[in-house]
Amino acid sequence: MGVKDLVVLFEDNHVLVVNKPAGLLVHGDETGDITLADLAKEYIKEKYNKPGNVFIGVVHRLDRPVSGVVLMAKTSKALARLNELFRSKKTRKIYWAIVLNKPQQESGTLVHWLVKDSSKNVTKAFFKENAAGQRSELNYKLLGAQQGKYLLEVNPITGRPHQIRVQLASMRCSIVGDLKYGAPQPLPDKSIALHARQLQFEHPTLKTTITVSAPLPATAAWKPFI
Repeated sequence: MGVKDLVVLFEDNHVLVVNKPAGLLVHGDETGDITLADLAKEYIKEKYNKPGNVFIGVVHRLDRPVSGVVLMAKTSKALARLNELFRSKKTRKIYWAIVLNKPQQESGTLVHWLVKDSSKNVTKAFFKENAAGQRSELNYKLLGAQQGKYLLEVNPITGRPHQIRVQLASMRCSIVGDLKYGAPQPLPDKSIALHARQLQFEHPTLKTTITVSAPLPATAAWKPFI
């Protein structure tokens, strides 16, 4: 993927919001693969003809196999203010997930204590309070069904590693393609059917409410729901 493939959803002098494709890292890791942050910097360099280093601050992350809205800051002041919004849970995030089983209740709230095993990059969910775990909460509702799969809308109240993936799996609603959390087979492109559909946040300087939505991936998994 190159900078020409970067899909910008919203931009001004302070923020950049993009639609991350599945398979692309947000931040660098031991693989050394190109990242969304790298592409965003190249985009700004080319668009504004900026020499030297370009500032891009990543406010939040999506797992590599997940697609959708990612918010970045173009100034350090914006980054600090946006980080505080996320810390104080003053943003609203909506995800869409295609799952293998219909939930017993068509809408509800899930609360777990999540414990991450960093050595295996896997998170476990516990129904009872766990001293080693982080309290994690999300709301979900069933939006529809197609071809034996079910589309859920998910609103995470907290933001924990792999939270949506492991919490949905805990109610036997593993996400399509998510081998790590119970799906029996992968998707052809190694993505999982989890998409950050919408993000609502307060603009760091204007203090207005910004709502940005990302179109669904044009892949076979999502096609029945488009």
